Amino acid sequence: MAGSAMRTAAAGTDPELACPVSPVVDIVFSRWTTPVLWTLHTYGRQRFVELQRRIGGVTPKVLTQRLRQLERDGLVVRTYHPEVPPRVEYEISELGLSLAPLFAHLSEWAAAHLGEVEQARRAYDEDPAR
Repeated sequence: MAGSAMRTAAAGTDPELACPVSPVVDIVFSRWTTPVLWTLHTYGRQRFVELQRRIGGVTPKVLTQRLRQLERDGLVVRTYHPEVPPRVEYEISELGLSLAPLFAHLSEWAAAHLGEVEQARRAYDEDPAR
């Protein structure tokens, strides 16, 4: 089977081949990932409690899990300071910073189009045929 035909056949069964941005969406737009990266990008290096306070609404357990995953993905750097008491700080990595243009574009899109999305939702919800 030729390369393009193989890709086409595989695309029917593998969502990552059908949509090559799917893995990026899974990494970057998981719940709490965007607020964590946005906060670290905006405010710089932070301790866990500072980060949790700035984000708001996230439990310590969930924030810990998200930070571990982001560290594993290379988007966040964790620095442990062996002091008494121990101090841990988090900061966005160079790889994480490379997402800044993506977030800037999404922010521009949101400013330009979220009003339209809300109008469409209202129209859909108010449609008596639904």
